[in-house]
Amino acid sequence: MNSKLITALLVGSCLALAACNTVRGAAKDVESAANCTENAIKSGRC
Repeated sequence: MNSKLITALLVGSCLALAACNTVRGAAKDVESAANCTENAIKSGRC
């Protein structure tokens, strides 16, 4: 019983960590696109 609980907690923790990295990566991509758009508006190039 304990080993199943520990396994479930470990799998849940791994999934949560992977999700955090994915969200951070997506946030960086959005920020990069926003910066490029802002630079293109101000100076005409990305």
